[in-house]
Amino acid sequence: MTKYSKLALFALFLGLGSLSVSCSSDDDNSTPAELSLYEKLGGFTKVADPNNPAVMIEQGRLSYRSVVDSTITLIVADIVSGANGNLGAHFAPVVGEVLSGNTTNVAVLSKNLTDFFSANTGGGATNTYSGLNMVDAHNPATNPRMGVKSTNANYDKFIGYVGAAAGLNGVTDPTLIGEVVTVLESLRAPIVQE
Repeated sequence: MTKYSKLALFALFLGLGSLSVSCSSDDDNSTPAELSLYEKLGGFTKVADPNNPAVMIEQGRLSYRSVVDSTITLIVADIVSGANGNLGAHFAPVVGEVLSGNTTNVAVLSKNLTDFFSANTGGGATNTYSGLNMVDAHNPATNPRMGVKSTNANYDKFIGYVGAAAGLNGVTDPTLIGEVVTVLESLRAPIVQE
């Protein structure tokens, strides 16, 4: 997978900013509305939640949650096995919690990230994010669950994990990938603080 593809797939995980829906005001010459990224990932269609089949979830939100959860699983597994290299120090507090049997905060992390992406890529009023901004969320001084500040190398390595997680969840459309590259790069400055 090329670095360009990995960067684009990572944006699915760290998407920021709504993709606007636009229509022409001229009904006779109107163009189709541009779908938001959330809508392209399944949108507002309700489906049974695989984690709790009695509950319905929007397909767009489920798509984000699936990629988020797969990314977390891949990173933790590689850190535990020693294959992760430079991300171990960054995620040490979270991995420490998981290894001690406390998965509560990993569930909170998954929910916060799912909320963030859903709310900021066209998820509408049904999806809101109330967590830390990107600078504070990635700064150990304001978020004790971050072990160290991120470097560009951390960010690039993380991109690989998100790319792998997106692929595991069927996100492979090159057009969709192309749309999210700009979003990804808009997040590099607030996340990379080292």
